[in-house]
Amino acid sequence: MPSADPAADAGTAVPATADVNAGAGSDARCEAGSDADSSTGADADPAADSGASDPGEDTMDLRLPDELLALIADEVSDGHGARRPGQGTAQPSVSTAASRAASGLSVLSALPTDDLLDRVADWGPTDTPAGVFHLVPVRVERDLPLISRWMNDPAAAAFWELSGPQRVTEDHVLSQLAGDGRSVPCIGVLDGRPMSYWEIYRADLDPLARHYPARPHDTGLHLLVGAVADRGRGLGGLLLRAVADLVLAQRPSCARVIAEPDIRNTPSIAAFLTAGFRFSAEVDLPDKRAALMVRDRSLRHVL
Repeated sequence: MPSADPAADAGTAVPATADVNAGAGSDARCEAGSDADSSTGADADPAADSGASDPGEDTMDLRLPDELLALIADEVSDGHGARRPGQGTAQPSVSTAASRAASGLSVLSALPTDDLLDRVADWGPTDTPAGVFHLVPVRVERDLPLISRWMNDPAAAAFWELSGPQRVTEDHVLSQLAGDGRSVPCIGVLDGRPMSYWEIYRADLDPLARHYPARPHDTGLHLLVGAVADRGRGLGGLLLRAVADLVLAQRPSCARVIAEPDIRNTPSIAAFLTAGFRFSAEVDLPDKRAALMVRDRSLRHVL
């Protein structure tokens, strides 16, 4: 991951961050949380009033997260995907699920990769004051030469540290594409023209989450405005706002979009502020001191 973001408006990279490693990480990507609801029947149960319960029965009907249910389903299935004899389809009890949680989490990587970021490839274009913008997931054979050229620009190289032979950038991109989907590298296309490189990631699943109070499904952004002609025109802040709003629209479970530009990179920080992010804190990361920038769902119509 880049050690710092060049200013979005100045054509520099703008990394964003998020969660503790859930098997792999980048400077910024997100973890799954769960909401529990309890349901109460219309008729009161005398046993409930007395505090007694029938042995073997649960006293709560707790809704488990879909991701955990999928893991549990894998655990009780045979190698061909068939349910083992005697296994029903009812939701597992809280006590049963808890006993399986440790083993279930160990196979988190078996989840469909699209689930971690809600199918970035299907998000589609969005209108901006500068034109129609579209995030297109990277295809190495098509996009690598362009990304590598952008990374060798001195303004980008200073922060992303991916300059040099094309294989340097290739290794970085392939490491994300080979993961479990917690980071999706994209080309930003404005009015049909490739002009920026993005990384959309689960910040709560990234090592960054060790350095700030991460919340489930925090989503991070990294941005490099590639073309020199697109720098210094205010495009960085404009596109950061558009993509942050796109994340919040396409990921209902995500309440915050996160970024962590180098604290010295005042143009990047200014671009994030222009995009409706707020400065949350200074954080010491392994490779830099960063400004933690946050765009809140609850404040997106205010900032």
